[in-house]
Amino acid sequence: MFQLHERLAADTHYLGCSRLCEILLMNDSTWPWIILVPAVPDIREIYQLDHKQQVRLLEESSTLSRGMMELFSGDKMNVAALGNMVPQLHLHHIVRFEGDPAWPGPVWGKQPPVPYEGAALAQVKEKLKPLLHHLA
Repeated sequence: MFQLHERLAADTHYLGCSRLCEILLMNDSTWPWIILVPAVPDIREIYQLDHKQQVRLLEESSTLSRGMMELFSGDKMNVAALGNMVPQLHLHHIVRFEGDPAWPGPVWGKQPPVPYEGAALAQVKEKLKPLLHHLA
């Protein structure tokens, strides 16, 4: 049975589910940052998914990436599946902007997270609703 890793649950806000993944908003308002977690138990790597799941993950990742870039008018989309801290397979989708606090380097470890406050969280969730509908 699939269970979301405790670290992902603690660091994110749940946005919903796609056909394959749980969709999570990273609790760092510095960047538009969404994580896809395939709802498949005991998976650490993309190659462990069956072929249909791999294709579906790529489709969902591409739809999410395109939609986030359109919604947030970013300069670059960063997609990463590191898993060094959290072994459960998950794909980070981070909209980057030239001149953002970590540009042009990676966002990890650059600065402490800036958690969403109530109104800002509600606003970003509302902004993401049409995109989440396309992922369902």
